[in-house]
Amino acid sequence: MKKLFLSAMIIAFFASGFWACNTVREWTQEQRQSLRQSLKAYREMMYLNDLNDTEFTIFTDQVVSALEAGYPVYTEFVSMPAVGDTVDMVVVETIVEALDTDARNMRHLYPYRQLTREGILPEGLTHEQRQSFYKCLAGKVNATYPTMTSFVQALISDTTSHSSIRKMQNQCANDLFNWTFTEVEVISAE
Repeated sequence: MKKLFLSAMIIAFFASGFWACNTVREWTQEQRQSLRQSLKAYREMMYLNDLNDTEFTIFTDQVVSALEAGYPVYTEFVSMPAVGDTVDMVVVETIVEALDTDARNMRHLYPYRQLTREGILPEGLTHEQRQSFYKCLAGKVNATYPTMTSFVQALISDTTSHSSIRKMQNQCANDLFNWTFTEVEVISAE
């Protein structure tokens, strides 16, 4: 009888502990919404600034889910000393995971409006022409950088990558639209 009572107590203890952990560890809808609202400050970042509202909502959902999985107790999460750095890190990780260097995502890294302002692409391209350009650019990036990590690291750490990417953009524009580009070396007058 004592064994049965002891077994029942142990089962009840673990069951109540499991139930308590699950109820305390879940974020409320209001807590998730609060974090989604704070993520709007990231909207101006490269890649994110070209997402439409639906794509941005999906992005924020991915960030919130990652943070909730890593920090199941919301009150502990928001009271962490480096909560801002943690959110920054998860935002960047989510962007890197979302970027498979393909034509679909190249338009977010190098938006058409930006490329026309910089004189890389002409105004008035059709959707198909834009897609051809981004497919060409993605192919050149994939041929140059063997992994997404190497591509992102090159963009973050090396300014020569930007000139390499610029050359790829110019080559694609030239191949597709017969644009001729002349590179000009800028010499500072010191």
